[in-house]
Amino acid sequence: MKNCRIRAKIRIRKKISGTTERPRLTVFRSSKHTFAQLICDDTGVVLATASTQEKGLSITGSTKSVEAAKAVGKALATRAKEKKLSAAVFDRNGYLYAGRVSAVAEGAREGGLSL
Repeated sequence: MKNCRIRAKIRIRKKISGTTERPRLTVFRSSKHTFAQLICDDTGVVLATASTQEKGLSITGSTKSVEAAKAVGKALATRAKEKKLSAAVFDRNGYLYAGRVSAVAEGAREGGLSL
């Protein structure tokens, strides 16, 4: 199953890339946590990051929940606004657009980031 995700990730990354005005919002989900980053592919710099490992982002106590993933998206959007970023390109990183992955995108949209 992991090989399928890696192949899908490579296919997706051929088509999208982030710039300084519109960075790439990439999501990684492990078995316990959800991570999100804003990356500028022109310079190779991570502009902002958020994860459920941070204190205060796991609202329900569980770091594996959809609510915690939505909180990660909102936190990332507020950090992007601090850096005067209003738009991003969404990279699902080979995962299906469902569950925690879509919750991060919804949280980022609710936080004011246009995807």
